[in-house]
Amino acid sequence: MGLFDSLLNSAKNSISKAASDAASAAANKAKAAATNAANSAASAAQRKWETFTFTELPENLEELQALPEASLDTPFKTASLVILALNVYANDREKGTAMLNFLCGPRPMTPRDIQFINDRFMDGNSYIVRSYFEGATPDNDYAPSKPYTLKISAGPYAYQDEGYANLDIRSGGADSLRQIKLRKKGDGRWFLWEQFLLSSIRQPKSSDPWA
Repeated sequence: MGLFDSLLNSAKNSISKAASDAASAAANKAKAAATNAANSAASAAQRKWETFTFTELPENLEELQALPEASLDTPFKTASLVILALNVYANDREKGTAMLNFLCGPRPMTPRDIQFINDRFMDGNSYIVRSYFEGATPDNDYAPSKPYTLKISAGPYAYQDEGYANLDIRSGGADSLRQIKLRKKGDGRWFLWEQFLLSSIRQPKSSDPWA
């Protein structure tokens, strides 16, 4: 075999190997995408949703306690009331604190907890809470549809920690679900343990200089 033939065969082998590697990489990528899609679909199928509708929103602790959800006998009910309490807190810290302490049960908020919430509501960010109501989006400055509706979900691992529930709530200004953690008391009631509901979301259109 001459030198030219040897070089030609070597080039053919290199091209063949490169094509094979590319095909293998593409196949692996497609397989991974299919697996992720299947896992996402399976997770969505296992996710449980509950819907809560309110004709009017409570403005103080007494009105909150008068709601049927105030029985707190499911984590979903307690989670829905946390949103309502935070909505009040955004405009009236004293009333909002009383409502949140009721929902915290045996472990009321600490000064650090209160400061954390205050920091999140600085600069007029009360729209963050409104974003959890159905119909509230950046385009309409997070104006909820009426009646006020909340949709809360539990994923397949929501109850993996005994005595606790990790629930998820969709915000109209975020791409991922936001989480709230509840703890069950011995009498069967669920109380607020931890919340991750006040992280930044997309600005309302009216205050977005790039809109």
